[in-house]
Amino acid sequence: MSILLAALAASGAAAEDLPIENRPIFDAHIHYSHDAVIQVPPEQVAKILRDAGVRKALVSSSDDNGTQLLMAAAPDIIVPALRPYRRRGELNTWMHDETVIDYLEANLAKNTYEAIGEFHAYGSDIKTPVIQRMIELARARNLILHHHGDRAALDLIFDSWPEARVLWAHSGFEDPASVVDALDSYPSLWADLAFRSEMASRGRINPNWKAAFEQHPERFMVGTDTFAPERWYYVGPHADFSREWLSQLSPEIADNIAFANAERMLASK
Repeated sequence: MSILLAALAASGAAAEDLPIENRPIFDAHIHYSHDAVIQVPPEQVAKILRDAGVRKALVSSSDDNGTQLLMAAAPDIIVPALRPYRRRGELNTWMHDETVIDYLEANLAKNTYEAIGEFHAYGSDIKTPVIQRMIELARARNLILHHHGDRAALDLIFDSWPEARVLWAHSGFEDPASVVDALDSYPSLWADLAFRSEMASRGRINPNWKAAFEQHPERFMVGTDTFAPERWYYVGPHADFSREWLSQLSPEIADNIAFANAERMLASK
């Protein structure tokens, strides 16, 4: 077992007896891109995460420098992912830019990662040579693919690599029934709930989402999505919001979504 996974297992055992309002959070969707680095220093980011009770965070950045800075500032918290973007403006063009492969290969050669992404791709974007090569690189290293896109693209990812471990960013912005259908189809698919708040309204959990969580209690996880610098100031309130609606689920499912599912995803190699 790796040092990372051993630490996760130990911290998980320690959390079992805590009430849900004090439950730790594994934030599965964090970015620390070049503009955030300028405005929110790494030491401040580490404090924000600790104060929010975030014990682990899956972090990617545009460019990768932000992720590496956070790794140095909080190695006990940061789970690194490699984004294929060097700057924000590449979201819609990266899959047609062959220099992205050089960027990915260079970073994969010098740093350690648990995932590639979050990357944006829709429909037949997955068939482009750049994305196919990215999938090959992930497959060679057994890295998680953190995918932001539609069901058509998701299906094509699994066509390319049937054994892939995929984290579906924002649960594809799909309705609960559609997310359940995707999870039914792919045993190695997980869904993050980043930048979504419709799971609960006026203090009550949405019954359709509750049913989805009960159908797949080991496949959902929370995330903040700090896509802009100002989103860093929402990490604490988002953790509190998550704990509030999670408290309406069974303790086991609440623990799963708060932190255990993300830990299991990492350990599923």
